[in-house]
Formats: sequence, C-alpha cells, structure tokens
Amino acid sequence: MTETRDTDLHAPSTAWLRVFAVLYDPFLWLGEVLGMRRRRRELVAGAYGRVVEIGAGTGLNAAFYPSGAVDELILTEPEPGMRQKLERRLARVGRAALVFDAPAERLPLADASVDTVVSTLVLCTVADPAPALHEIARVLRPGGQLLFIEHVRADAGWLAWLQDRLLVPWRGFAGGCMCNRPTVELLRANGFAVHADADRWRGMPAVVLPLAVGRAIPERC
Repeated sequence: MTETRDTDLHAPSTAWLRVFAVLYDPFLWLGEVLGMRRRRRELVAGAYGRVVEIGAGTGLNAAFYPSGAVDELILTEPEPGMRQKLERRLARVGRAALVFDAPAERLPLADASVDTVVSTLVLCTVADPAPALHEIARVLRPGGQLLFIEHVRADAGWLAWLQDRLLVPWRGFAGGCMCNRPTVELLRANGFAVHADADRWRGMPAVVLPLAVGRAIPERC
C-alpha cells in the first residue's frame, strides 16, 4: 500500500460537502438497487438494545432497524447537509431516533452504555481511524457489537494500484472517503475480534468495489 499521510491529502471543502449531501443519494442509487439496500437490511436486523449508528448520513439504514429488538436508536452525523436529510428521512419513515452532531472520534455517550454500534461506509471517511475505533470500544458494553459494511482496500493487483493512484481525487470528491483503507486489518490492530465476509459493491466505481461485511467485538482483558 502507498503510505500517504492524511495531511498530504486534499480534504473536501465545506462548500463541496454541502453539494455532496445533495448528490449522495442519487449517486448511490444504482448500488443500493443492486444489493446494498439488501445488505443494509440484513446487517441492522442484528442490532439490539441501545443502538448507535455513527456517520448516519442521509439515513439510508433508518427504515430497517427492528423495532422489537432496538430499545433506543441514536444517530450521529457531523455534516449539516447530511444531518438535515437524515432528519427529514426519519420523519418520512416514522422512525424515532436521537440525532447528534458528533464525529465518530468523539461520541457524546458514557462508557459501556451501548449494546450495538452500526457503521456503514463510514470508517473510510474518518481522518484517523484509531481514535474512532477506540471510541466505539469505549461506549460498547461487555459483549456489545459493532456491525459494519465498509468498502476496503483490494487484496492486490490492478485494483489496489488504482485505489492508490486515485486516492487524492476520490477523497476530494467523495466527502473525505479513503478508498484504499484496510479497515478489517485496522479493526484487528485496534483490539477487535472480527468476523467479516468479502463482497462486491456492484453499481459503483471500481475503487470502492471490494466490501467487508461483518461483526466485530472489542477484546477486553
């Protein structure tokens, strides 16, 4: 993997993030139709108890949370444009949730107070994933779980090369997304036991084609 410091990359401007919030759902539409919507539904069906979704975006998971198993739903989203669309979608689907303006690195929640954390296409966007993963571990109760769908760095070959080459322009376009982030390896390196299945994000650009879908549990001494 090409080693690139976050400070070497061109982060998206605030103005572009407002535009990207408008484009986000149409841009993802084909990928949602070709399988991502089904993956979301299947993933959040495993959520239970007090649930926190980090980087909830425009709320594409909101309608799928199981009412009987979820006692409380908390959604965090730091981007104002995304958060406005999220709140409108919650009203449309009739889903009760608390919405917080908070990044994944600083969750406004007590230690060991959450049963399930959900992350779908989010861990690629945080500037430094280690603090975000430590926050997730901090807020999870013993035995709590992280449910995730993340696009990841390809194992090898032309696609990994392409992800490295297009990292900077893709990040600028896609709201800070790091298309070559090895998220499963980062989860393990930061103290999570991980079960993940490989998949493909059909209907989307090649740089975000490889997916990891699974469950992670913090390993506590």
